[in-house]
Amino acid sequence: MATTSTEASAAPRRDAPLARIARLDWRLLAAPVLVVLILMMLVVPLPTFALDVLFTFNITLSLIILLVTLYLTRPLDFSAFPTAILLTTLLRLSLNVAAARVILLNGQNGTGAAGQVIESFGQFVVGGNYAVGIIIFAILVVINFVVITKGAGRIAEVSARFTLDAMPGKQMAIDADLNAGLIDQDEARRRRADIAQEADFFGAMDGASKFVRGDAVAAILILFIDLIGGLVIGVLMHGLSLSQAAQNYTLLSIGDALVAQIPSLVISIAAGVVISNVSTGQDVGLQLTGQLFRHKRVLGIAASILGLIGLVPGMPHASFLLAASVLGGGLWLRNRREQRQAERQQAEPPPQVPAEQEEVSWAQIEPVDTLSLDVGYRLISLVDRGQGGELLARIRGVRRKFAQELGFLVAAVHIRDNLELRPGGYRMALKGVEIGSGEVFPDMLMAINPGQVNGNLQGQPTTDPAFGLPAVWIQPGQRDAALALGYTVVDPSTVIATHLHHLLQMHAAELLGREEVEGLLSHLSQRSPKLVEDLVPKLLSADRLRKVLQNLLAEGVPIRDMRSIAEVLAEHAPQVSDTDELTARVRQALGSFIVQTLSGPNRELAAAVLDGQLEQILLASLRADPAQPAVEPGLAQRLMDRARELMQQMEAQGHGAVLLTAAPLRTFLARLLARGAPRLRVLSYAEIPDQKQVRIVSTLGA
Repeated sequence: MATTSTEASAAPRRDAPLARIARLDWRLLAAPVLVVLILMMLVVPLPTFALDVLFTFNITLSLIILLVTLYLTRPLDFSAFPTAILLTTLLRLSLNVAAARVILLNGQNGTGAAGQVIESFGQFVVGGNYAVGIIIFAILVVINFVVITKGAGRIAEVSARFTLDAMPGKQMAIDADLNAGLIDQDEARRRRADIAQEADFFGAMDGASKFVRGDAVAAILILFIDLIGGLVIGVLMHGLSLSQAAQNYTLLSIGDALVAQIPSLVISIAAGVVISNVSTGQDVGLQLTGQLFRHKRVLGIAASILGLIGLVPGMPHASFLLAASVLGGGLWLRNRREQRQAERQQAEPPPQVPAEQEEVSWAQIEPVDTLSLDVGYRLISLVDRGQGGELLARIRGVRRKFAQELGFLVAAVHIRDNLELRPGGYRMALKGVEIGSGEVFPDMLMAINPGQVNGNLQGQPTTDPAFGLPAVWIQPGQRDAALALGYTVVDPSTVIATHLHHLLQMHAAELLGREEVEGLLSHLSQRSPKLVEDLVPKLLSADRLRKVLQNLLAEGVPIRDMRSIAEVLAEHAPQVSDTDELTARVRQALGSFIVQTLSGPNRELAAAVLDGQLEQILLASLRADPAQPAVEPGLAQRLMDRARELMQQMEAQGHGAVLLTAAPLRTFLARLLARGAPRLRVLSYAEIPDQKQVRIVSTLGA
């Protein structure tokens, strides 16, 4: 059964890529198609219409990339930018090669031989003058190569170096927050991934800037190759005059160079924006406008200086006075708007604050109780000593018994009356969250059916709130008759106290906080001061110790033997950082005690084991991802159902519900089966002491 379900779950994962391609998701094909087209343009001659479309696409793509960078709030939001630089550079170079092929083949036909886009850049942009075109191209190359690309590359280089140098400190800060309990494992994992991605990004940008610089050098070489090759081909092969060949091929080459260099300049600007952007949670536009025009005094001084320059004789009065007027007008409008807002706020009547709210102080904010018990008004007599109430004494006894059983002192229970509850109702809460509730009758007794009774009782049927056993509320006069029939008779205070004790055991891990751990260490230091001094915080932080103890309590393992636990942690904490692994080491050391609590003084332990085939499947999933083993949901549900049946079967036979498994699977199975079979204890073979014999009574998963 287990094998079939695993194969069924694995089949969709293998076919997932084929299914995605079958849906024709264009995002899956975008990068391969683009790379293939770039390679084809290097070897396949293109018609002029295709060149026009591809040059337009190149310009459009560069503009989109620039606009995306202007709206970034942090550089990592565009982590694909280095790859985009590489692909756009290859696209421009391949277009240069394709255009050069067309220019050299058809340049004798005139300036329109390579398409309308190249002709427009050669005629309109530079006015049809190839000398002007060469100068404009040279200026663009200088701007791109010397200014923008060089500066962006330097920033990328320094950022990559500083990011790598800061990585150890950032990792230590994350570990410190994790150990202090400020973040969980998932948040720590996400932050570490961001740090690694940031280092990879700036390192990739450092290398990507070399592509842009190489593109500028290649553009210069391609221009001169087109010029010289065009002149030779036009004069020697097509019989053109030198002036006509120079006119045709120079304008075509300049148009090709400009139409490729302008997108290159745009990409370089985008790279500079991304690298120089400081992460403030705002895009570039909001940062510039918010910081440039933040101070009104700066705007006023700038307007005054421009106005004075505009009044100097011989200066261009119109331009300077216009700029001063714009700044002054903007400053006046800003002051006017702020004045109106102030007047509107003054005109509005102040909000009427009730007298009782004006006197609110911190003393009126009540902290959330760790443990609280709300009772209905009919149960007040149970907690009132003047009326003979015994519930307070029973609760103290519950806390004492809990401390003796599990090894730490639980917080005091805060009891209060609650008119929202039913008259005989009660509700127990842990840190403000309800964990249990019930209803009792203070003038009656509860007769619980333990499973073997000799008759029925007249009364109000109910259920024992602690263990879910069938019960009956009876009158005090029926007590002797109920005992004679085999019922267990308890008073209402005992019902509430037993329910409280059961809930405390279920939530023992949540009850162990920092104060309780400090109390445990203080109590242990009285007997073993050197052990505590060496352990906390030198070898193990208090928070990691608390997590280990919580793991033990979550699986019903008492922490009374704190000395043994501390000795095991002191031995293994320097080599083991994982909390679950430390817990496993402690469990192995406490193996004799754990097994004794399950089997008593008997030399034999009755237990169930995993089916061999199922165990191999679980081990395989654990090896695939030790942090989060993946089990097919249907298999997990069947495993929990079968574990519940196994638990009930072993309890019906008079055995403790124990499941033996391999050590690597113990923690995973214990957490998986906790909901389906809460009383099933999962042990590893390493936790069984040598003097204890194991008798296999059942198999899970057969």
